[in-house]
Amino acid sequence: MALSVQAVRGMNDLLPEDTSVWQQAEQVLRSVVESYGYSEVRTPALEHTALFNRAIGEVTDVVEKEMYTFEDRSGEMLSLRPEGTAGCVRCCLEHSLIYNQEQRLWYMGPMYRHERPQKGRLREFHQMGCEVFGLDGPDIDAQIIGMTNEIWKRFGIQDRLTLQLNSLGSAQERAAYRESLVAFLKDHFDELDEDSKRRTSTNPLRVLDTKDPHVIELLKSAPKLSDHFGPETRAHFDGLRRLLDAQGIKYEINERLVRGLDYYNLTVFEWVSSELGAQGTVCGGGRYDGLVEQLGGQPTKAVGFGLGLERLILILTNLGILKPKPRWDLSVISAGEGVDAYAMKVSSALRQALPGVRVFSHCGGGSFKRQFRQADKAMARAAAILGDQEMKDNSVTIKDLRSKDAQQRTLPLEEAVRALGDMLAGN
Repeated sequence: MALSVQAVRGMNDLLPEDTSVWQQAEQVLRSVVESYGYSEVRTPALEHTALFNRAIGEVTDVVEKEMYTFEDRSGEMLSLRPEGTAGCVRCCLEHSLIYNQEQRLWYMGPMYRHERPQKGRLREFHQMGCEVFGLDGPDIDAQIIGMTNEIWKRFGIQDRLTLQLNSLGSAQERAAYRESLVAFLKDHFDELDEDSKRRTSTNPLRVLDTKDPHVIELLKSAPKLSDHFGPETRAHFDGLRRLLDAQGIKYEINERLVRGLDYYNLTVFEWVSSELGAQGTVCGGGRYDGLVEQLGGQPTKAVGFGLGLERLILILTNLGILKPKPRWDLSVISAGEGVDAYAMKVSSALRQALPGVRVFSHCGGGSFKRQFRQADKAMARAAAILGDQEMKDNSVTIKDLRSKDAQQRTLPLEEAVRALGDMLAGN
């Protein structure tokens, strides 16, 4: 019988073998950001649509074409969050977290964009992000980028990603550049693709992000934003590069890098990988000094990044760096009249004595052979075997399931618990 209800297109289930890999990746990410002294914040997936219109920009692709937006029963316009920064800023303003104080925050969770699903791009996707408020020097920009570099090192993929770097200058510098860029684009208007023609009048800097090969070639002769930089912008960008050099972080200057959201200024960066094909950006971010004020707060310097978990995990699994873990560590296998009660007693003792060990107790009966087959499929490391004799003697027969030469041993319950702990610890 065919299923009448299936998952929404582009919103995927994660099965047990998937979640095992995700948990490993998430553990590393948490470890790195917390080692830098960042604190976790959790915000709703659903926000007022006006938040994203004001923060991201009404003429961006995200707001124009990609947001999941609807009117709720009270007549309010709500949207599923397409990214994490706007909601984090809203949270900080609502709870007075950044007024005259510094904050270094991180978050992790699902985001939503109505795009054509493809490899590395889903309609429900997951991001880990970090946001810093109250610091304006290039040193915090360098720390943010250094943190992402540390993540790649922890996974052993630092040679698989390339850092692309640019500066968008100040709002005034971008306004001056916009005039010269629009003049150039209008002079070559007939040579532009349809998307670039539309952006020329709505958001001309986004033309720099085109994927059209002919327009990319044309832009090589376009005016450069860096030609409009004043001394403060140049000093900030030079300071950032000096600090990245000091950390040994290699980068490429990409003057076409503008990111897809309107709130950025000064530093912008992306980590890209050839392992992902067309969807090569794994992580990106930059500075957004005007966003807090734009959303009703006091002027506040800010910088952050978002890291795509699906894309990161795709790289890690393709390279064989992350693999599904055993579904449980220890299998309690039992058979015999009334042995089920003894099995529960032993399982409880094991869980109390070995915190963190995943103890699986078979239920529903079944032969020893069937239960061993189930334990092998789950890649369990060890087995506690219980039958009539073990119940009578208050003992446990233990076996290392990952060693072909391992022999079964029958020990009193307390000794068996210690021996299983040593076995699972690799002793």
